[in-house]
Amino acid sequence: MRRGQVAAAAGLNIETLRYYERRGLLAAPDRSPGGHRLYPPETVTVLRVIKAAQRLGFTLDEISDLLELGRHRHGRRIDAGLQQRANVKLVEVEERIADLTAIRENLTAALDAGCDDLLACASSQCCPIPFEAITLHPDSQHAPATNTPTSSRMPR
Repeated sequence: MRRGQVAAAAGLNIETLRYYERRGLLAAPDRSPGGHRLYPPETVTVLRVIKAAQRLGFTLDEISDLLELGRHRHGRRIDAGLQQRANVKLVEVEERIADLTAIRENLTAALDAGCDDLLACASSQCCPIPFEAITLHPDSQHAPATNTPTSSRMPR
């Protein structure tokens, strides 16, 4: 298959295909006598796997590592393979969900309270936004004396 055919079949543009080639995510294609790049049909599958892995939150570097592990696996189980990396990614996703949930709760509370001035709100005792708690790193020794619920945590 030629470059345009592969890109169309995989649902991406030619520039993305070129970028993945430069990054080493795809093996160098053979060339026709006329100099055109010729890709095997499985290239479309590799490209779909790359795009799916990106949608699952993996970076191109992580995807490159996973593809490389798969190429050298030869039927052996690899401890740092997809299972372990998917578990790590799942923990990261769950942390982001918790952070986004906290953001939603704090924004909803601010909207419900009618907050319209951050500085005035920050100095008011009745403001629902936990300014001190969300500006400190959760592991900080300078955490507020009150026991702040996890849902008040904001992203680092």
